[in-house]
Amino acid sequence: MRRPTSTNDDGVQYRDLNGNGVMDPYEDPRLDSASRAKDLLERLSIEEKVGLLFNTVMVVGEPGDHDTASPFGPETPRDFVVGQSINHFNIGRFPSAEHMARWQNCMQELAELAPHGIPITFATDPRHGFAQNDGMVFATGSFSQWPEPMGLAAIGDPALVSEFAETARSEYVAVGLRAAIHPQIDLASDPRWARQLQSFSSNSAVTSEYGSLLIEGLQGQKLSSTSVACTAKHFPGGGAQEDGEDPHFPQGKAQVYPGGNFEEHLAPFRAAIAAGTSAIMPYYSLAKDLLIDGVAVEEVGFAYNKYLISTLLREDLGFTGVVLTDWQLVTDLEVFGLPFPAKAWGVEHLSRIERVEKLFDAGADQFGGESCTDLVLELLASGRLSQKRVDASALKVLQVKFELGLFDNPYVDENAVATIVGSESFRAAGHRAQAEAVTVLKNTGVLPLRADTRVYVEGVNPEVVDDRVTFVDDKKDADVALVRLTVPYEPRNEYFLDAMTHQGSLDFPDEEVARVRALAAELPVILDVYLERAGILTPFDELAEAVTVNFGASDAALLDALTGTIPPRGRLPIELPRSMAAVEASHPDVPNDTKDPLYRYGAGLSLPSTSRRESRMLT
Repeated sequence: MRRPTSTNDDGVQYRDLNGNGVMDPYEDPRLDSASRAKDLLERLSIEEKVGLLFNTVMVVGEPGDHDTASPFGPETPRDFVVGQSINHFNIGRFPSAEHMARWQNCMQELAELAPHGIPITFATDPRHGFAQNDGMVFATGSFSQWPEPMGLAAIGDPALVSEFAETARSEYVAVGLRAAIHPQIDLASDPRWARQLQSFSSNSAVTSEYGSLLIEGLQGQKLSSTSVACTAKHFPGGGAQEDGEDPHFPQGKAQVYPGGNFEEHLAPFRAAIAAGTSAIMPYYSLAKDLLIDGVAVEEVGFAYNKYLISTLLREDLGFTGVVLTDWQLVTDLEVFGLPFPAKAWGVEHLSRIERVEKLFDAGADQFGGESCTDLVLELLASGRLSQKRVDASALKVLQVKFELGLFDNPYVDENAVATIVGSESFRAAGHRAQAEAVTVLKNTGVLPLRADTRVYVEGVNPEVVDDRVTFVDDKKDADVALVRLTVPYEPRNEYFLDAMTHQGSLDFPDEEVARVRALAAELPVILDVYLERAGILTPFDELAEAVTVNFGASDAALLDALTGTIPPRGRLPIELPRSMAAVEASHPDVPNDTKDPLYRYGAGLSLPSTSRRESRMLT
């Protein structure tokens, strides 16, 4: 049950979070956030302070059920919130926006049972696009669906990025998601890297501008009760992965800079700091053979690296916000029967408590994906960690909660969710952006399609074709064929998340190429490719009469683009290599570095004008 609002002798309404019948300074809504945070910090037990330093995974269960453990560990919500004083959680999938709102309100009621009633901050990875990887990004669900960030960059309209940020902010706040574990402002410099689609571009200026716009749109001029606090990631810049492998897994632990291009990867973080990002997340990777100003950088994971966090980020770049580590740097896990080793790259030999000690020494404030409060308490008891050091991080974390207005009202209006989340106007805007981000790379004249064009489709749901074109189910009756493909990957399943993290060769299988070749022998082919990574389209380029790529587009949005109903205006925010040999010979840290690319950065065609009126968005 929610604690009722109280009124002091001066008529000021407040939440009596510690139940002492007095409006303490931290409960006083008239005071500034810094003063309130300082007052509360002095009241907290050491256990409560330590609990603030963890941000772990929470599974959305049934509203009001606080005693069921999740698949990720034995702890229940009550164990975390009341037992360990943890009150920051990263949320994964949930059944609906309405369910999420009810559940979060029940969780905030649980938080009131803790000694000082510290409200919960719920955080989310990106969840407005098409990609689904439970450890990195979520498909849209109840929210409006937009192209991935790389699609926004393909459109090239800063105002649209701001519109998307405002939409995301509105939908997040409506269900109680008050922290965004994004924007991802890494440069897509290695074409093989699994996570490039959630970045904006291979261009540092574009990434800097759009990342800043997203931060400003989510947070506002300053954090407030309508803000979503941002965590810019992955410092000091991902993308330059050795062999393009992802550092969630042991084979991807290293970043390399053979082109000497470390500084360009750092540029978007300078912009994010200037934009006021609330937090910054260092990446899992360690840097091989990296020298900065003559200093040999220790070959340990970025969050473990004191030079990168305390010297470069804090002193040189002047960042004063929260440093939130990426998830699970300390503890080895087994999830759904698969190993998921701690991302303790370069410090695998250290014990768990030594890893925690090194993270504190490097400058981390909050540990992502961990709940090992006992190790921090042990470090404090032994004198290896000072209370002053814990206080410094806890104060930063608390101040963000106050700035977000959570202490005054952490609850959401469950009745308003349906009118905000996934509203018709938000969905229409997302649909238009999907279509506009479609990038036409080749067109011999078959585009735009007309309403009377007879189209045979593969990889397209015929039910969404509507009256845009004339659908036929027999190739012999068709004028053209429309084929949708996705960039391939090497199937893997050695570790948890391995199967969902698409890595390896960018070459399409021979049988896929043969299928398109056989179809092209019968009728003109329009090929559309979901550009999850920078696939090798060379075998298709001479087979297809038109080649388009998308960065997340429904079948309906694609048809609107191909007919010119919503004119596509995408331009490649990355280059498309000609071959895997060119990829392997390129420098992973240098954007757009492959020899003689099939399509260069910025490539894209406009369609001839069409008089077709804009159709309604299909739902």
